[in-house]
Amino acid sequence: MSAARPATPTSSDTPFVDDYLLYLLARASALVSDEFHREVAAADLGVLEWRVLATLSDGQARTINQLADIVLAKQPTVTKVIDRLEASGDVVRGESATDRRQSLVSLTDAGIAHVTPLLAGARHHEASVLARFGETQSAQLKEALRELIHQMTHRR
Repeated sequence: MSAARPATPTSSDTPFVDDYLLYLLARASALVSDEFHREVAAADLGVLEWRVLATLSDGQARTINQLADIVLAKQPTVTKVIDRLEASGDVVRGESATDRRQSLVSLTDAGIAHVTPLLAGARHHEASVLARFGETQSAQLKEALRELIHQMTHRR
């Protein structure tokens, strides 16, 4: 059995994970999301159901593949989520005008009524999180994240 290799020295005394972007993004997301996800659960929705309803709240119908990309889930999982939301009357599937093999998912009036209070709660929660940073730093944080997302999605 070989001895453990010593850690590679770093330029600071900061532990690796405390200076590693992927960990920092994941940890921040988990901490901030967990608070709001309790509200989602209280509304009898799962996190993916919330994400689908929130995505569709702009009134634009989307394919299941588009939704899967946006809500960060695999297509078969999103199909099951859509099945549940359709059974509860929150969404409806319609035919795509350009490709009959694809269905477009959109919110029903019941879905709008279900998601509207959660959208307000999400904005309130976001405001309470961002209040710690002030307007300028909050705007910079969001812009940096949008730019990171743009850079990562366009390098594929």
